Amino acid sequence: MSSAPPTALLLYCRAGFEKECAQDITQAAENHGVAGWCRAAPDSAHVLFHPAQAGDLAVLQKRLAFAELCFARQMVSVSGPLRLSPEDRLPPLLDAARSLPGPYSCLWLETADTNEAKELSGFCRKFEPHLKKALSETGLLKPDNARLPRLHVFFTDSTTAYAGISRPGNSSGWPMGIPRLKMPREAPSRSTLKLAEAMLEMLGEQERAQLRPGRRAVDLGASPGGWTWQLANRGMKVTAVDNGPMDDALMASGLVEHLRADGFTFRPRHAVDWLVCDMVDKPARAVDLIARWFERGDCRAAIFNLKLPMKRRFEEVQLARAVLQERLSRLEGSWRIAARQLYHDREEVTLAVLPIA
Repeated sequence: MSSAPPTALLLYCRAGFEKECAQDITQAAENHGVAGWCRAAPDSAHVLFHPAQAGDLAVLQKRLAFAELCFARQMVSVSGPLRLSPEDRLPPLLDAARSLPGPYSCLWLETADTNEAKELSGFCRKFEPHLKKALSETGLLKPDNARLPRLHVFFTDSTTAYAGISRPGNSSGWPMGIPRLKMPREAPSRSTLKLAEAMLEMLGEQERAQLRPGRRAVDLGASPGGWTWQLANRGMKVTAVDNGPMDDALMASGLVEHLRADGFTFRPRHAVDWLVCDMVDKPARAVDLIARWFERGDCRAAIFNLKLPMKRRFEEVQLARAVLQERLSRLEGSWRIAARQLYHDREEVTLAVLPIA
């Protein structure tokens, strides 16, 4: 099959959330005046969005921000699919690389995040040096220029692949869209990785700069302290609110005050810089809780998790954002609301409410 310039958007997502990812990109594209259709096989962990009109992909490449999408881990403009001969895969992949707007800063060989696709990871590791060498010899790979697009080769099996590009700054900076975060030995629970990923993926550089020593934060539903650890580890003073116990080593830091109280009724004595919350409850109740903190002036920024129902998951996220936007619009100031299903999330999404200076 001959190669061609990009014709579709390939989105990686969590297996089982293909429907939500398809709804997400379809709505986002419509917001930019682009209609299209999706191909999304159940449990495939990826979605293909095809614009209905020629030239509309260029519109999305120019206007659509990756940060607008909640359920996508990565966004790649692709051509294909390419049918590859097991005896000689290089020629069609090199042709595809030449037809795309290169040169490229790097090459990522990827698969879907499924148990079945993981069997391809060994093949990708063995094949990558050969393709990388061929790209370098043709002048298509220039790793000294990080501003160039990345070249992705996404294998659905060992003889079928999509070739495409992503733009730094408007895509995930991690292969497969999965941040490879190391579990801190001192952290009390693996939930700490959810907040670490949220800070890394959802906050801008200036927003992350506000997570600094001396800032004050409240962690609702803190026990045993996974999220509190992320804040205290940055030198922040944290009030951990939970009727359950906190990690002893974390409490010994001197930066954490543990209050045994109900997170839904607790109110701080003074306004804090950050509110974080990972309590399990219905989405509407969680959103109302966060909105009340802003309405009372109790916090300046927030990061919280929204536990999704089995049905209407996309609609619940849309409703949550709409309710927050409506209630915040009544207040002085302005906020940016971000929503993302992170790699370390499960049946949930993470939302951030961040002040705009």
